Amino acid sequence: MQVQAYLFYNGNCEEALAFYQKAIGAEVGFLMRYGEAPPEAQCGGTESAAAWKDKIMHCNFTVGETQLMASDGMPDSPPTAMSGCALSIAVDGVEKGRQLFDALADGGSVQMPYQPTFWAKGFGMLTDRFGIGWMINCEQ
Repeated sequence: MQVQAYLFYNGNCEEALAFYQKAIGAEVGFLMRYGEAPPEAQCGGTESAAAWKDKIMHCNFTVGETQLMASDGMPDSPPTAMSGCALSIAVDGVEKGRQLFDALADGGSVQMPYQPTFWAKGFGMLTDRFGIGWMINCEQ
């Protein structure tokens, strides 16, 4: 059994994927757009289906050895903020951690700057520009 995070981007999944490719070396695997689904599987009304045809219905991408899944969400569904969880990246080196932290923080908000702590050589918490929480940790 494997548990994977599934991230919803409220209509800007493609922008998020491009950001993660540049910021943290993410690699996109499978990607399907709403317009590629058969008509009987389309979500929302006709107007929504037309507006969302180029939006991402489902994709997977990898960061390091971890696969994540993502989508633009559902047409006609109100956006919801991610809360109660964060994605955590364990790094081997302090400088690598700082590099990833700074890249993810671009356009986002920092809750705890990347710095040494009593448990780690480097640790920081942020919310990226897409509302996804991240923690970067370089253990002692």
